[in-house]
Amino acid sequence: MRRALVLALCIATPATAQQAADAVTTEGTSATETAAFEGLPDRVRQALEAKANGEPTEAQDWMVAAANPLAVEAGAKVLEQGGSAADAMVAVQTVLGLVEPQSSGLGGGAFLVWYDAESGELTTLDGRETAPLAATPQLFQNENGEPLDFYDAVVGGRSVGTPGTPALMEEAHSKWGNLEWADLFTEATTLAREGFTVSPRLATLVADDQDRLTRFQSTADYFYPEGQPIAAGDTLTNAAYADTLDAIAQNGSIAIYNGEIAQGIVDTVANAEGNPGVLSLIDLAIYSVKERPAVCAAYRDRDVCGMGPPSSGALTVGQILGMLNQFDLGEMGPLSPEAWRLIGDASRLAFADRGEYMADSDFVPMPTDGLVAPAYLESRAMLLNGGEALNEVSAGAPEWSHAMNWATDQSIEFPSTSHISIVDADGNVLSMTTTIENGFGSRLMAPGGFLLNNELTDFSFSTHQDGDPIANRVEPGKRPRSSMSPTIVMQDGAPVLAIGSPGGSRIIGYVAQAIINHVDWGMDVQQALGAPHAVNRFGTFDLEEGTAIADLAEPLGEMGFETNLRDLTSGLHAIQIDGETLRGGADPRREGVAVGQ
Repeated sequence: MRRALVLALCIATPATAQQAADAVTTEGTSATETAAFEGLPDRVRQALEAKANGEPTEAQDWMVAAANPLAVEAGAKVLEQGGSAADAMVAVQTVLGLVEPQSSGLGGGAFLVWYDAESGELTTLDGRETAPLAATPQLFQNENGEPLDFYDAVVGGRSVGTPGTPALMEEAHSKWGNLEWADLFTEATTLAREGFTVSPRLATLVADDQDRLTRFQSTADYFYPEGQPIAAGDTLTNAAYADTLDAIAQNGSIAIYNGEIAQGIVDTVANAEGNPGVLSLIDLAIYSVKERPAVCAAYRDRDVCGMGPPSSGALTVGQILGMLNQFDLGEMGPLSPEAWRLIGDASRLAFADRGEYMADSDFVPMPTDGLVAPAYLESRAMLLNGGEALNEVSAGAPEWSHAMNWATDQSIEFPSTSHISIVDADGNVLSMTTTIENGFGSRLMAPGGFLLNNELTDFSFSTHQDGDPIANRVEPGKRPRSSMSPTIVMQDGAPVLAIGSPGGSRIIGYVAQAIINHVDWGMDVQQALGAPHAVNRFGTFDLEEGTAIADLAEPLGEMGFETNLRDLTSGLHAIQIDGETLRGGADPRREGVAVGQ
């Protein structure tokens, strides 16, 4: 469903602002969609109305922004009770896994960036899935050594990695939680037992994926009861999920990694008809979350910080912004073809480095520091001075401690995923992107009432190219490269923005562009998320259909770009921290919301 949304864009030239405001269209939260969340408190309805009007939600004490109002309200209740951002995340994630199971859940993984108000330090938690110990580099190749078609690899047990989200939730709570662990599951458990209203978005996605969702009986029984897809407005219950949450609440995440639920996961993967996998009880038993240093890159007077390898997010966002640091985008404005030429080709150069160098650095050497070194990015930015689209791009030569010759990666990332931003009353900031990878993951429903990921298809299906190894190939215990980009922007040592998005490898462009919208073009946080998208990863400029950006197809074409008009359904959620005021935004293309007090 599409509607016009007029944005008051705060930029240098009023004529350009009016042009943009007149032509922006996005998917908003209509009256029909809002009906799915009837019965929620006034604060949620008011926040939905603010989003529909293109305005941020404002608060002073705390705020939570996420992809579904039911999940946001669960987090708000925790924050209202004095819970930390880590506590609220557990409540939000467990409800998201119920009400938007296509995007994230207990059967998936996540990356979390945390700012600790007491210490003033940033850190990250890596809850990414791992490849089973029995996996080989040829996991996604046929008997002739040829890469499988994407969905032939995805649907079934072959694509399932060891889930990380349950362990990450517990690790975050153990480090930064205030409330009792067991109390954080109340909202999700109640909704699972008593039922929740199916939203139009979930109903549409279920109907559109019938062939794959009905391949396995347990999945079909849940999403297609009596052979018909669940419909918007239906009440859906999930007693098995409630039982799983009870087990985690009582025993911790070990309930997922050992015992009956673990055995159910392994059996589901091994017995997936036509495409079984190799996940074992040992893989579940040895899984661990890893704390890693944040990766930061300078942009204007800020530091843009996020998740390092195995995510490519912070590095690639940082590279794009680091190259653009050499140009005055603010003077050009958000409808300037020249500005988008620079953004597009900076992104192409960053994606060239991403394809060649970025993977799980626990398994392959990576020039992490060199990729975001200011001198390297300045040298790469010199390639943008020509005034026309680059004829071709290739990986650069960042500084690193030893040589390694990698081939260009050939993995595929399709959009799904979800993002959560939270600021608590103590000033702690959480930015977490969470996923089961493709929409509905592997399409396998575990006996515990949750879908299993297809995260292993984020690895390259090929192992070598022209004799050189591919850094992101499958290896036992390895974590697949990701584009998830949970981000905290710092200024003068303090957080000023928490942001992230779903969207496959387009996540990187969505996040970078939203930061540019806010920092260079003066948009408030809601405007920055609702402004039209233009994304260039590998040469073709994807322009958001039905928006002012679509009018740039001709000038960008004259510069030498191929362009493609299409829907670009991001799911950005962000919180701006401006002194004592919090301003939250939720992507108008989806049903999320930002709520605060």
